[in-house]
Amino acid sequence: MLTLAGCIPGEDPPRVAVRQPPPRVEERRPVQDAGPPLDDYQRRPVDDEVSILPAPKPAWEARPVEPDARMVPDGSYVVRSGDTLRAVGDRTGAGSEAIARVNGLPPPFTIRAGQRLAIPGGRYHLVRPAQSGIAIARAYGVEWSRIVAANALAEPYILRVGQRILIPGDSQSGPTRAERAAAFKLDIDDIITGGEPAPAPSQQPARPVASARRVLPANAVVVAPARLTGGAFMWPVDGRVVKRFGPGASGERNDGIKIAVALASPIHSVADGVVAYVGDGIAALGGLVIIKHGGGWTSVYGHASKLLVQRGQSVKRGQTVALSGDTGYADQPELHFELRKGRTPVDPQTQLPRS
Repeated sequence: MLTLAGCIPGEDPPRVAVRQPPPRVEERRPVQDAGPPLDDYQRRPVDDEVSILPAPKPAWEARPVEPDARMVPDGSYVVRSGDTLRAVGDRTGAGSEAIARVNGLPPPFTIRAGQRLAIPGGRYHLVRPAQSGIAIARAYGVEWSRIVAANALAEPYILRVGQRILIPGDSQSGPTRAERAAAFKLDIDDIITGGEPAPAPSQQPARPVASARRVLPANAVVVAPARLTGGAFMWPVDGRVVKRFGPGASGERNDGIKIAVALASPIHSVADGVVAYVGDGIAALGGLVIIKHGGGWTSVYGHASKLLVQRGQSVKRGQTVALSGDTGYADQPELHFELRKGRTPVDPQTQLPRS
């Protein structure tokens, strides 16, 4: 077995593990509390590269969005007796948060009768129950990161039913909804900031589940832990770093590190946390697990051949969450591993132990 010391810069060039045929994926078995029936998207042939436990589609697939944004012109509004900022948004069609920003209104956003408010024009989408940021971005063919910036969204990035969010761009003309969705390229930041569905009124966040046998529905809201617990980060696998964090020789940027390992090696959670995503929705990374740890920290595990956890599952430091593979655009059996603080990728080797 390769030692952990092989993960430290300055070691000898990596040895590529001998490639073995990928293990045969077992037939899926019914599990207790497995949620709604699976469709063809979720049922995978037994010889597929990535083995995924039965589960509903992610929120952005389960609840597509109709691009029915309302165009609002620039204007002004005189506050009436009894108005709240949200009521002003409902009357004008603009987002209450956008109105507060343009008028310099601080929390708790108090307004008074007779006050004249500037109404910022634009294209506003009304958020409905279970809609996610990713689904909204796909519907309009706009990068979710642009919507985050245009609306000054911040952690925990959970939309509110009835919220009106500004969609950058001038119109909905051009490609069809299917074409816009097909052109949308999902990335890690999208899942971290736009993956959770908007909860219905009075809906409470889901409590983390203890086992992969308990499957949360697609409309369940999974909230990150409040703080990082369980001690310092540990290495996710025992292997050798073959690609480091940052820009590569050809100019491409690597937001994590790649660690060469034997096929089907256990991949461990680097700290206590809650699983935010399990799937293969990002083609380049193949089998993918994303875990939120609290304190703004998120870990990412890609190129896995078998995924062993479910969204919303509570995991402990050192728990096996997947088996390694060469799925996605992997050059060899390896793990793509990232750490992020908020939305910012952090060099994992500055956070992991040196021995």
